[in-house]
Amino acid sequence: MNPGNPAVENARAGNAERTDVIALLERGRELSTPVLRAAVDRLAPPMDTVAAYHFGWIDAEGRPSAGDGGKAVRPALALISAEAAGAAAEVGIPGAVAVELVHNFSLLHDDLMDGDEQRRHRDTVWKVHGPAQAILVGDALFALANEILLEIGTVEAGRATRRLTTATRKLIDGQAQDISYEHRERVSVAECLEMEGNKTGALLACAVSIGAVLGGADDRTADKLEEYGYHLGLAFQAVDDLLGIWGDPESTGKQTWSDLRQRKKSLPVVAALAAGGPASERLGELLAADAKSSDLDSFSEEEFAARAALIEEAGGRRWTEEEARRQHAIAVAALDEVQMEQKVRDQLVALADFVVVRKR
Repeated sequence: MNPGNPAVENARAGNAERTDVIALLERGRELSTPVLRAAVDRLAPPMDTVAAYHFGWIDAEGRPSAGDGGKAVRPALALISAEAAGAAAEVGIPGAVAVELVHNFSLLHDDLMDGDEQRRHRDTVWKVHGPAQAILVGDALFALANEILLEIGTVEAGRATRRLTTATRKLIDGQAQDISYEHRERVSVAECLEMEGNKTGALLACAVSIGAVLGGADDRTADKLEEYGYHLGLAFQAVDDLLGIWGDPESTGKQTWSDLRQRKKSLPVVAALAAGGPASERLGELLAADAKSSDLDSFSEEEFAARAALIEEAGGRRWTEEEARRQHAIAVAALDEVQMEQKVRDQLVALADFVVVRKR
């Protein structure tokens, strides 16, 4: 998804001359995956196999697979945050793995709660292995995340674990808010931003501070890095909300109009409803009727397309694009208050640009 901001595009192009974002993501994946695999191997059968399927390491029949393991933004941020504290990137590996385990714990549960049948272009865990395994493996990944950190046995590891558990609680708060909003006719923009700050911003904030904490950073430095990560998470989620309605299924791996099918009160929807005017009012009428319907599966593609068109006409799409850019700017500005090498700052800026200018 490209919010279409020339300033962001120009910044991204200039930063690309100094920073290879794909290389940063690959480094995060390559350094964290062996430790992540070793952690998953601790799980009792069949949870180890189910988790391996979720991570894309095997297919549904248990054969080795080179499936899409996700963007690996969080592991990349954890390694860079260690460098922001003046430590080696490798110091952040346990933090990268712990955050990735919590992230995937949330995905396993979210897919089940949302009824999503596809993730990363293949069937979700609950669809292949059943709801019980999706719940159990998610719980196991959360336990592993804390285990990985506490095994380090240092004061810094204890500080990192506290930040991770706090972020996880906020993430769960956000998911609970998200579900409750699906059954409400109206949600304010402020409520939506609070929910998305919990659901997405909290864990990204933790990812970009946890490596620094393991590297010996003080709380002020970690807090400022978390500020960057929190607002980056809001920008990330704003783009995700745009993709949830207008994203190309070939790129996102999800159904067309995915968020509309699930009655999500995402930012474009909430902003459109708050805008006022004929399109906003008509959208409100349709969504109020949808909330009373027990089954949206019978809706035609044209009906979902009509709702998406009303959201756009009411200004919800444009507002969300602008909000993604605003949150991006706040995130980047927070880096000015952290002393770090210019190369490390450039990497964090480049990753922020990547998050806002993406298609999946």
